[in-house]
Amino acid sequence: MIYDFDGVRITDDTRQREKSDLVLVTKQNSIHISDITNTITPQELMERFGLEDMKVVGITGTNGKTTTAAAIYSLLNDMGKKSALQGTRGFFINDIQKEKKSLTTPPILGTLAHMYEAKKEGCDCFVMEVSSHAIAQNRIEGIDFALKVLTNISQDHLDYHKSMQEYIATKSAFFSDETPKLINKEDKNIQYNVKNTLTYAVEELATYQILAYSMEEGISAVLRFGSQMVDFHSPLLGLFNLYNLTAAIAAVHMLTNEKLENICEAVENFGGVQGRMEIISYDPFIIVDFAHTPDGMQKVFESFPGKNLACVFGAGGERDKGKRAKMGRVAARFCSKIYITSDNPRSEDPQKIADDIFKGIGDTKHATIILDRKEAIQEAIKNLQKDEILLILGKGDEEYQEIGNEKIPFDDREVVREILKIGH
Repeated sequence: MIYDFDGVRITDDTRQREKSDLVLVTKQNSIHISDITNTITPQELMERFGLEDMKVVGITGTNGKTTTAAAIYSLLNDMGKKSALQGTRGFFINDIQKEKKSLTTPPILGTLAHMYEAKKEGCDCFVMEVSSHAIAQNRIEGIDFALKVLTNISQDHLDYHKSMQEYIATKSAFFSDETPKLINKEDKNIQYNVKNTLTYAVEELATYQILAYSMEEGISAVLRFGSQMVDFHSPLLGLFNLYNLTAAIAAVHMLTNEKLENICEAVENFGGVQGRMEIISYDPFIIVDFAHTPDGMQKVFESFPGKNLACVFGAGGERDKGKRAKMGRVAARFCSKIYITSDNPRSEDPQKIADDIFKGIGDTKHATIILDRKEAIQEAIKNLQKDEILLILGKGDEEYQEIGNEKIPFDDREVVREILKIGH
């Protein structure tokens, strides 16, 4: 890609370069540009265009990155801090979407171009999701983070990282320096430099600690920080969202030094993220969520203690195969009706993926394989009883299915609305 920085064209691809263009030297392209003199490093680019003054917040973790990042962004805007957000949902500046969904963390030149655009629009803060792939591939090199946040670590992406040990080591590398850090105290996998580290927790002692909470009609909680005790309320569902909100409150408090009660008061304004515990219908009760790991699914199911649950889900093709049976096992523990279907099979055989999931389900009389995702959702809704909740998991607000080499339009939320004949 070529980006324009006030008339200065910068690229990280020598094949697209024209004579006057600057080439950004990165860990990924450095072997290809040894004979090019018109170059700039990420750090030099930040200094040249004044990007080092911006407070950059990086959020990483297996689950919760997107909601936590969005909550931080929302709270910062409510605190009067002009802010930008970059992540799975796209690129936003001051509540306006500038770009649609793309990579969780773009190549470093894309991030620096977004930071430059945000600076031109007067932003003080830049909130970004940081994927494990981006850490491993040095796609965040040169960025001087004001704060790094960990949500949690559980099994995912082992198709890329090969082992949990390697995955944990990659995430931990992000927290090895002396940058201010905010760590989920209850996550036992992460390793981090304790210098400049604060913690948050719901069940354990931490710098930012939840003392009491209720999950009736949303979330209500009491947060302790030092001698301060402040309550907050949210329309969001799920214990995992209590963790996400606690992280967001703590992060904004660390960044801004605003009064904790002012930050907590603004929590109610954050309505959540599309495709994350999104209620599509109350009667029948149907929720769409992005959960696509065993841990993520368990956290969703645990949000409805004592309720009768049905679920529709699959697993992505050409991705971590080791989690498939575990996903089936988790679903079997919590759900009385299970519909295994296709997610994004890519070039894998959808039946083989479904069979891998099915192996984790001990008592299979409550489980059905229906590979056509629309048909599976239709069947689940048709069989849903008055006292049951249907959870459609894995794709969230994705608007397509990857089948073979094609991206075919498909949106779980729209499929439900079409079946129920309801509007937005």
